[in-house]
Formats: sequence, C-alpha cells, structure tokens
Amino acid sequence: MPFGEIVCGSPGSGKSTYCYGKHQLFTALNRPISIVNLDPANDSIPYPCAIDIASLITLQDVMAEHGLGPNGGLLYCMEYLEANFDWLEERLRALGRDAYVLFDLPGQVELSTNHDALKNIVEKLAKRSGFRLAVVHLCDAHYVTDAAKYISVLLLSLRTMLHLELPHVNVLSKIDLIAQYGDLDFNLDFYTEVQDLSYLENALSASTPRFAALNMAMVSLIEDYSLVGFETLAVEDKSSMLHLTRAIDRATGYIFVPPPSSAVPPGTVDTADPSDAAARPNSYALFSSAAGPMRAGPADDVRDVQERWIDGKEAWDAWERREWRREGETVRDEAARAGAGAGAGAGAGAGAGKGAGGIKIRERRPPEGEGRDVEMV
Repeated sequence: MPFGEIVCGSPGSGKSTYCYGKHQLFTALNRPISIVNLDPANDSIPYPCAIDIASLITLQDVMAEHGLGPNGGLLYCMEYLEANFDWLEERLRALGRDAYVLFDLPGQVELSTNHDALKNIVEKLAKRSGFRLAVVHLCDAHYVTDAAKYISVLLLSLRTMLHLELPHVNVLSKIDLIAQYGDLDFNLDFYTEVQDLSYLENALSASTPRFAALNMAMVSLIEDYSLVGFETLAVEDKSSMLHLTRAIDRATGYIFVPPPSSAVPPGTVDTADPSDAAARPNSYALFSSAAGPMRAGPADDVRDVQERWIDGKEAWDAWERREWRREGETVRDEAARAGAGAGAGAGAGAGAGKGAGGIKIRERRPPEGEGRDVEMV
C-alpha cells in the first residue's frame, strides 16, 4: 500500500524546502521517498522530482492561451489535472506499491480551503490509487508573534482540515527563526497546543478595538471545534525533522522496516549482529516508523524546542559548534589510528579498532544548561 503526504501551506511557508529536506533525511535513513511537484508555476525545483506537473501543463502556457491571471491560471491547472487524473495515476503506479510520496502543492490557499479540484484529486488518490495520506499544513512560525495573525492562521488551518477531510498535521515551520521577530507573549506550548485563547483578548482588542467582538467570536469558533494543534519544524535540525516524521507516521499508520539486504548507515547499527534487518535493534528503523519511540508528551518536546530556539539559542549554537568540531577531530583521529594499524600488518589491523561492530554511538549529557547529543567513540 502506498503512503503519502499532501504538503500544503501559504506562499513562503517552506513547502519545497521541507520536501527537499525530507528527501535528504529519508535518503540517509534508507527510507523510500518520491516527490511529486503539483505546482505548475514552480520552474525552479530544488529536489529530485519523480513526477512534475509541468510535463502536463504549466501556468505560463495557461495564462498565455486563455488570458488568465496567476490565481485563475492555477485554478485552471488543478481542474485540468483533475480531468486528466489518469496521467498522474499511471506515473504513480510506476513508483510501486511500496512508494512513499510527497505531493508538493501550490501556495494558493484557496485550493485547500474551498476549491473542489484539489479535494477531488485527493479523494481519487485515496480511493482509486489506494494511498494512505496525511495533510502536512505548513504555517510560518512568525505568525504566532502577533495575536491577530495567529488567529488567522488558526482559522486557515481549521478550514483546511474541514475541507480536505484527511489526517492532518499542522506545522509551525521556520521555528529556528522565530527569535528574530521579538518576544512571545506566552510560552511556545500555548501556541502549539492552542490553549485558552481568551488570554489573547487584550492583545486583540489593543490592536483592533473596533473588532473586539468579531475577534472573540472567531476565538469561540476555533475553541468550539477544538481540532487545531501544531507541531514545530526547523528543517535543518535532524531531531526536529525526526520528531515531525514520527508524528506524520502515526497519522498515516506507516511502519518502515528495512529489508535484510539494505545498506546500513554507518554508526547507527552494530553490523556484527547476524540477525535480519526486521529484528535488529537499529535506531534508523525505529526513527522511521510509527512504532518508534516518542517523548513522554508533546509539552516536553515543546519546552525543549523553546529552550533550543528561543530562550537559549545562542548558547545552544555555540555548544553545537564545539561538539561538531570535537566530533570531527575524533573521526580524524580514528581514521589516523586505523590507517596506522593497517600499515602495521593485517593481524595487527584486525586486533585494533572496534571490531566488526563499526562505530558505536552513545548518548552523553552535555554540561549543565546545554542539552544532550551523541558522541562517537
């Protein structure tokens, strides 16, 4: 059964960057992944593209032929894709039954909130093609720094959830840049868990006092549904990407177990273990499945995220640079010792080093107030 993600969000929210980062992560984890570009206006694709809608239709051609603007042209392109779904289905079938596909959508929010073309395409993917899908809705994290913008993002996320009717993971992207936009009025978990929004009343009334009643009516609407919550994402941070991947895997029910013949990323598994890949306690399989371990609760993770990217960002950045430098020196010294042992003879070389198990990974606790990481020894 193929699985997939419908990656949507407003323009500039980081959809293509997320797809590219996930392709790099999954390649390192030996997880299958294919990316489908469904944005007919995207002529600069940063990631390896398995299927490109530009082979079927482009926005420029539509605008030139039908005299439409950018918005109307995008709607026409989605309707054209819906009418020619067989074109997409045939190419998806060629990816195989075990495919994991990211569908990179245009940034026009109308497509995911009230236009039927995308909804119909998604329904066909699920019913005709047999995809298990989840929507990954990206929202720029800087919106939480302003109460009015935060409410608008909540409404947009809620409308998308109600329209597409799929398992949904809302994501505050670019969380690593949020400190640039000023201090938050509340802790980060207030925004990710969408707690008591009545606390925003003062901020909303101060900025738009004429619309105080309207603002509180929208707050009441969001709380009545009680559906919206957010994960966080710093696309260049491995732990952030892994945490989001586990959340999405739980939404789709995806469980990945590498085949016995698959190559094992060095440093993640004891390669001397003769058992098959399905039974090996390898960390990259656990990190890549719905059965993998997660933290005790989302609040714990959000507190860690706040410490890493908001409260102690500079200290964490400095600590990471020191760790990377020390790790590089350790790898260089290991390589030098291995080379010296090999030069001394095959017997001496076999007796030196760590044996067939490869590089071992252990968790270490850094100095107080910094965090945790792994150390290669």
